Amino acid sequence: MLTTTPSNSAKATTLQVSVVLPAYNEATYLPIAVEKTTETLNSFTSAYEIIIAEDGSTDGTAECAEELTQKYPCVRHIHRPQRLGRGMALNNAFAQSRGEVLAYMDLDLATDLKYLKPLIEAISVEGYDFATGSRMMPQSKANRTLSRDLSSQSYNFLVRHMLGSKLKDHQCGFKAFKREPLLKLLGKVEAKHWFWDTEVMVRGYRQGLRIKEFAVEWHSGKDTKVNLAKDSWNMFWQIMGLWWNLRIKKMG
Repeated sequence: MLTTTPSNSAKATTLQVSVVLPAYNEATYLPIAVEKTTETLNSFTSAYEIIIAEDGSTDGTAECAEELTQKYPCVRHIHRPQRLGRGMALNNAFAQSRGEVLAYMDLDLATDLKYLKPLIEAISVEGYDFATGSRMMPQSKANRTLSRDLSSQSYNFLVRHMLGSKLKDHQCGFKAFKREPLLKLLGKVEAKHWFWDTEVMVRGYRQGLRIKEFAVEWHSGKDTKVNLAKDSWNMFWQIMGLWWNLRIKKMG
């Protein structure tokens, strides 16, 4: 049976960390991602959960996720039969999470997991509201094609200059949040798919939340679901839409 909502006992239990793995047709990557994430979390905390936020998969990911919940007591599976989009899946998972620190990362583990502890501790120890890995800082090591690098550079330039953020990399899929500030913010976030990351960080920055950005080692996944031309065009228009939205509210 696929899990859609937590039990009442689950809701009453508070954990230190909730790590969300958004999953759409990820049957190949999912078992190793859960295994490595569990090993890493065990090295610095015992009070955690891993949430597989899966929707609309057609390759056996849902069934694989259910098997993992039986193998690992710390794993929960949140399933929706329709494809919601990455942003909607994250919203849904965070709303049902139990952690004081809420985090997510791309399931292909593109960002080296040695940075997971610093990511979590930026919130739990250093007191930041949000924390994000960055592929765009001088100390970062990012292995990707020239076309994707140029696209990312251009995208982040537009976000900084049109939306008023000072972050260098808004789209790195390796982020953590203090629970209350994030949940308060999510009601304003309209993005349903890839732009979710950017909108959350921009809105957080503009609200004066304390955000830590730090360099990471990142290797592009072999089977990225990002369509460079189509998704870049869509995200450009979402930048314009958020710019207009923020401008109208400021004028009002």
